[in-house]
Order: sequence, then C-alpha cells, then structure tokens
Amino acid sequence: MQPVSHEIKAIVAPVVEGMGFEYVGALLGQASGGLTLRVYIDLPDGIDVDHCGLVSQQLSSVLDVDDPIGGHYVLEVSSPGIERPLFVPSHFEDHVGQRIKVRVVIPVEGRRRFTGELIAVESDSFEMDVDGERHVLSFANVEMANLSPVFPGGKR
Repeated sequence: MQPVSHEIKAIVAPVVEGMGFEYVGALLGQASGGLTLRVYIDLPDGIDVDHCGLVSQQLSSVLDVDDPIGGHYVLEVSSPGIERPLFVPSHFEDHVGQRIKVRVVIPVEGRRRFTGELIAVESDSFEMDVDGERHVLSFANVEMANLSPVFPGGKR
C-alpha cells in the first residue's frame, strides 16, 4: 500500500477533520479484500469502532460523489494502532527517541529497510540509529514508516 495522492487527501482530510477527528493519513493499494483505501483517524483519548463507523459512513458518501479512485475498492477507517504509521515530518517529531521501521523507495547505502531509534528530525530529513550506525534519510525517499514498539522481554 502507498500513501494516497494529493487529490484523494484533499477530499478525505477535510471530511475527517470537519468531524472533529485528527486525519493521520491514508494508504491506497492491494489488501486481502482487493483494492483498499485505508484511512487512519485519531482523537486525543483514542478512538473506538463507533468513531470509525461514523467517519466511514460520511467518507463513503463524499467519495461516491467525488469518485477520485474509480472502480471498486474497499474503504477501511482505522485507529493508527501501536504500530502507528508516520506520514509527515510532524509525526516523526512526535516520536523522537522511539523505535521506528522505515522502507525507502531508492536504496540508501545498499538497503531499503531500516529499523532503529529515531534520533533527530530536520525539515527535509531525519536521523536514525540502526544497530549502532547512524543513517540520515530523506522524507522524499520514504515509501512507508511506522512505529516499531519493543515490548518487555524484547518482543516486537
């Protein structure tokens, strides 16, 4: 799955925010049910199934009219969860010091996947410590990024 186009975001984000929720981000791509639009929402105290249902109902109506995707797709509205996706620089800033996993489009130092501690965030890049090695990655090169929590006993 890939982050949605600016066109889809321009339709979805105002609906979600207009309902009083935080628009975290959205992904579009193949999932188990076929083409899927997955929209992540949040509230300071978290969200529940009823919140997701309300947003899904409203988004369905708007997307049916604007039809930015065309064809059949499944709409999923979800909490970001514990492996919260990181879409924009401010998401990274909020999680400095935490473990993240990142997949880049163009390999950096011969690799596309990085998992480690988020050390610092700049305007167009961020720095990670991956097994004691520092890597600076450009936001423009990020295909996907998520939190990667470590639980007691070292389990992920």
